[in-house]
Amino acid sequence: MRTFGTQAIGIRAPIIHEGDDLPEVVVNAILEYSKESGSSICDRDIIGVTEAIVARAQGNYASIDQIAADIKNKIPSGSVGVVFPILSRNRFSILLKAIASAVDILYIQLSYPTDEVGNHIISAEQMYDLGINPYTDVFSEQEFRKHFQDLRHKFTAVDYLELYRNIGNNAKIILANDPCEILKYTKNVIAADIHTRAQTKRRLIAGGANLVLGLDDILKKSVNKSGYNEIYGLLGSNKANEERVKLFPRSCDEFVTKVQKAVYEKTGIKIEVLVYGDGAFRDPVDKIWELADPVVSPGFTEGLFGMPNELKLKYIADNEFADKRGDDAKEAIIERIRNKQKNLKGKEETEGTTPRHLVDLIGSLCDLISGSGDKGTPIILIKGYFDNYANQ
Repeated sequence: MRTFGTQAIGIRAPIIHEGDDLPEVVVNAILEYSKESGSSICDRDIIGVTEAIVARAQGNYASIDQIAADIKNKIPSGSVGVVFPILSRNRFSILLKAIASAVDILYIQLSYPTDEVGNHIISAEQMYDLGINPYTDVFSEQEFRKHFQDLRHKFTAVDYLELYRNIGNNAKIILANDPCEILKYTKNVIAADIHTRAQTKRRLIAGGANLVLGLDDILKKSVNKSGYNEIYGLLGSNKANEERVKLFPRSCDEFVTKVQKAVYEKTGIKIEVLVYGDGAFRDPVDKIWELADPVVSPGFTEGLFGMPNELKLKYIADNEFADKRGDDAKEAIIERIRNKQKNLKGKEETEGTTPRHLVDLIGSLCDLISGSGDKGTPIILIKGYFDNYANQ
């Protein structure tokens, strides 16, 4: 039996610019790795490509002025409330600049003790020590600062209340966890949350809002020659510079199909391909959830659809084959795997396996390998992901 299983390799690539033939770049990088390493490409190997270079190749960018123009088209003049933005210079500061430039009066409602993805304004311990009820208690910024003197983020050392107030042209800051609290100040609202946006919109509409937009409703079409995303709008965008953002990429299903086809034409091997963004994992100490993109993977080939169908080896070893040792145990388990049902959902022998979609698991693996800094490996090759103990 071979001693290695799944392998994930970061593949270096040239710096990608608008208009580059990205499928060709990706395929050439994979084939060059295969030649350099002596490792052949195999059926059902997986190629992951970070969403950042897909969007760069597409030129999918938007400026503050272009974003503001779309907001002005959608929201009448007057006051606007922004509800539940995440605390991020990279993800939200430029969007807030655009919103502030498009409206007359701006109100910003932040959730506490954390934002949607786990960035703390204060700790839960601080909140509970003071007897604050996060479900009912509402604060102005001034009232909040009377209770909590230091509101700097643990990792970035940024005071986001101060930052957002200044970006918003002296916007009024409110801290509350009921989205309808903003309706005491304005009936026009932008729901800036990511994963809970549908619920927030429903509650605001039921609460009497005149107009409710999500970030996913802004730049769904090109405005003044901007980039756009017809599904996610501004969700998944990142700061490119002080005046514009890179949007989440478009047409990712078309892109992954092109890569899959190109690899097959050059090698005769059918691989799987996905575009990945943030991984879906959470820091166990500081509780920050990585997933600030709307999805882990905005596009993937058909073979990556679904969830794992795996047996829990230690359950099988401890129960069905507890009396076997050595080669007898190995052969019994291999035979058990080969004869497992095609759908194990709900079976005891799967208890303890990870019940998540394949693309969320694989995209998270890709994100961990490539990182978000200077590794220079925006392409990930994963070998043997669909192997199991029975594969020799």
